[in-house]
Amino acid sequence: MGELADRRAQTEERIKELRKELKTTETRADGKACVYAIGSFGRGEASAHSDLDLFIVGKNGKEGDDWREVSLLKGLDEICIKADLIEVTRRMGIPEFSGDGEYLDSFTVRQFTKTLGTPQDDVANTFTARLLLLLESRPLVGDAAYREIIEEVVTAYWRDYQDHKSDFMPAFLANDILRLWRTFCVNYEARTARVPARKKAKGKLKNYKLKHSRLLTCYSALLYLLATYGRGGSVSPEDAVAMINLTPTQRLEWLLDQSYLKSAHAPVADLLGQYEQFLGTVNATEEELIDRFMDKDASRGYMDAAYKFGDCMFDALNSIGGGNRFHRLLVV
Repeated sequence: MGELADRRAQTEERIKELRKELKTTETRADGKACVYAIGSFGRGEASAHSDLDLFIVGKNGKEGDDWREVSLLKGLDEICIKADLIEVTRRMGIPEFSGDGEYLDSFTVRQFTKTLGTPQDDVANTFTARLLLLLESRPLVGDAAYREIIEEVVTAYWRDYQDHKSDFMPAFLANDILRLWRTFCVNYEARTARVPARKKAKGKLKNYKLKHSRLLTCYSALLYLLATYGRGGSVSPEDAVAMINLTPTQRLEWLLDQSYLKSAHAPVADLLGQYEQFLGTVNATEEELIDRFMDKDASRGYMDAAYKFGDCMFDALNSIGGGNRFHRLLVV
C-alpha cells in the first residue's frame, strides 16, 4: 500500500470513529447544522500526527412576527456541540484545537452567502471557512445539512447561471479560489519569523507544506473546473458539486480518467507522484520535521521539490486550459 492509500485508509478509520463518538452531537445538530473537518482530515490524508481543524455551520430559518432570518442552531446548542468536540478529541488523543480553541468558529449559511464579495468577508473569516467548505471538507456531523449548505453556497456563486447555461464560466468562484491561494501566501510571509534558526526552520517547513497541500487544495479545483469548461464550454452547478465531493487528490485521479485530457495526463500523474512523496516526507511530528529543516542541505532539497511541484502544476494548468477563455481568466 502506498503512502496516499495508507493515509486514505487511516482517515476513513478515524472519521468513522469520530462519527461514532459524536452521536450525541448529531442529535443536537439534527436538521439545524453541520460540523465539517478541513485540513488533512478534509483532504482524506490524515496521519497519526494530524490535528483536527473544523467549522460549525448552521442553517437559517424564519422566526418571529417580522420573519427575520435567524440561525436554527441556538446558542446553547452551539456551546454544547463545541464542548462535545473538545471532549471527543481529547478522549481520542487528537491534539488540542489550535489557538486554545480560538479558531473553533461557527457561522450560518446566510453569513456565507451574504458576505460574498464584500469587505466583511475577510473580517468575519467567512471567506476562508466558505472556501475550505468547497475545496477540502468532510462532514463529521449533519450530513443532510452539509449537502444543503453546499448547494446554497454554490447557488450563490452561480447566480447568473440561468441566463448563461450554454457558456457559463465560474469566474466568481475561480477568482475567490485564486484570492484564497494568494491569501495563504501573504499570510505566510507576514507571520513567519526569520530568527532564531529554529523558528526560521519552522517557517521553511510551513512554506514546504504551503507549496504542496495548500497549492493542491486550490489548484486541483481550478484544474477540475477548467477541464469541465474545456469539454463543454460551460460549468453547471451540478459540475461544481461533483468537484466539491472529491478530495484534491481524487480530482487529479478524475482528470486521469478523462480520455479527452490525454495530453495532460503526464503532468497530472507527475503531480500525484510528487504529492505522495510529500506525504511520506511530512509523516512525522512537527519537532522531527523542524529538526530536518535545520539541516541546510536537506532543507534546500525539500524546497527544490516544492518548486518542482509548482512547475508541474503550471504545466498541468496550461495543458488542460489550452488558451481558452477560462484559462485566460485564471492567468490575467
